[in-house]
Amino acid sequence: MSKKVKTGVFTIILTIIICSTCVYEVHISYNKLTTTNYSIKTNQINNSVNLVIISDLHDNQIGENNKDLINKINELTPDIILVVGDVVSSDSKDSKIVTSLMKQLCKENQVFYSLGNTDIDYIKSGRSNLIKDLENVGVTVLDNEYEDVKINSNIIRIGGMYAYAFGLNGNNDVNKDTMEDGVYDFLCKFQDTDNYKIMMAHRPDSFIFGNASKVWNIDLVVSGHTHGGQVVLPFVGGLYGGDQGWFPKYDKGLFDLNKIKLLITSGLGSGNQKLPRFNNPPEVVNLKISNE
Repeated sequence: MSKKVKTGVFTIILTIIICSTCVYEVHISYNKLTTTNYSIKTNQINNSVNLVIISDLHDNQIGENNKDLINKINELTPDIILVVGDVVSSDSKDSKIVTSLMKQLCKENQVFYSLGNTDIDYIKSGRSNLIKDLENVGVTVLDNEYEDVKINSNIIRIGGMYAYAFGLNGNNDVNKDTMEDGVYDFLCKFQDTDNYKIMMAHRPDSFIFGNASKVWNIDLVVSGHTHGGQVVLPFVGGLYGGDQGWFPKYDKGLFDLNKIKLLITSGLGSGNQKLPRFNNPPEVVNLKISNE
């Protein structure tokens, strides 16, 4: 075999290996469920609380009818489930996948939901009233609203919002006159408690930019939206993350951001994106909050 032929054969084999690896990495990024564990210690909690956090399903199904996802969540025995948006996609034909999933989860769990951008696009399309669909199967939807919830003898304030937590006046400072209607007053009321405060905010950008994380007295902000950077490069991290742009600093994980802790999940799917999820398995977050 000539050197030229050997080089050609080697190139073909290498190309097959690379293509197969890429196909595999895309496949597991939508189907191989992972669990990420975090813990937070605070003296505002007397008895430990176990939360499961999911986001960005985008009509993906992990196992038949999301059976694998449901089983994994129930195995974690959460005290409460937080769903931080984008479980439907902008172009979803209906909400059957999400309502079927939520109905199953609500059988054993208390489920809270905040809206994401594709949820809002879906609602605007008029295909169905997503909020009503979710409420009909037992989900509590919080949109610029909050509830004080008793969990293991603790009172925890849980809120939900999609809007930015700062003004849209160029420098992005907290400014009531330039913030979306009602958001400033909502956040003022939300933070007015000594109880532990969790805000579900689909876009982490809502608290990353401007001085929002310095002004608002919120213990924990829980977000999705970034898809963990969508494409995860070895030794580099996520490729792109919403308003943060290329190579986002806050792609996924638990961060200390001035006054708040920010937890970002990479989510469970991605919908129609320019690039598919890559090297980025769907994630269920298990968070333990305790005073120990």
